[in-house]
Amino acid sequence: MVTISRINNKHPIFQQVWDLREEVLRKPLGLSLRNEDLSRDNSNEIFIAIHEGKVVGTVFLQPLENNEAQLRAMAVYNEWQGKGIGRMLVNALEEYAWANGFSKVVLHSRKVAMGFYSNLGYQHYGSEFTEVGIPHYMMEKPNPNSIVITPPL
Repeated sequence: MVTISRINNKHPIFQQVWDLREEVLRKPLGLSLRNEDLSRDNSNEIFIAIHEGKVVGTVFLQPLENNEAQLRAMAVYNEWQGKGIGRMLVNALEEYAWANGFSKVVLHSRKVAMGFYSNLGYQHYGSEFTEVGIPHYMMEKPNPNSIVITPPL
């Protein structure tokens, strides 16, 4: 069974989160987290998927200006992909974001992951851009609790 928990980067299990990000997000690109400024991790809410004491997935929530938040550092070990772990992580992140009054969640989606986020209700906007050497798109999802529908004029 997989469970979802929320931690910060001081938690003892955080090393497993770092290892997961390194393995899934950086190593395939010939990069390393060791060469990056990770200071913003200090202000992030970190959601983890755990199976039998092992972190198998993670996603970070970064508060931004204008009452928005950024979904970032989404990673699930390859052998756990396609089993609903990513969806569970994003659902937990959104539940936290909406409960804490964020008006929307934005993200930088790798081009290959756009379908995943689109299936979760995220819309892309803007032009393709390059981040960590690969194509990305900006995507967003408004807080469904803050949408006001007015009657037609």
